[in-house]
Amino acid sequence: MIIATLAGFGLGAVWYMALGGAWMRALGKTKDQFDHGEGAAKALPFIISLVALFLMAWMLAGLMGHLGDVTVRGGAISGLFIWVGFVITTMGVNHAFSGAKPMLTLIDGGHWLAVLLVMGAVIGAFGV
Repeated sequence: MIIATLAGFGLGAVWYMALGGAWMRALGKTKDQFDHGEGAAKALPFIISLVALFLMAWMLAGLMGHLGDVTVRGGAISGLFIWVGFVITTMGVNHAFSGAKPMLTLIDGGHWLAVLLVMGAVIGAFGV
């Protein structure tokens, strides 16, 4: 789970470094509006992200083990199904009601698809 967690976190770092400007425009914010404080407060979003990614990897591994398809292909398929069935559907509803720009849904939704695909593949490669 640790390798899958770190793979998801690293993917997110690259994803948002590449799409950070478009993501901020989709949010309607500027870089100056992102002040997370100092010290521990500044680290909190990253800590929350790591914990959430670990839980996601743990649940994905549990699902893969339950299904009995702990392979790279099975992991990617499980990740895709979870994304289609739960992640992008809830994001779409939440973003629609909050008035978020479709670009925000595309950027964030694409990120979670990539994370679930990578996590599933890593779990499939290394086992549950």
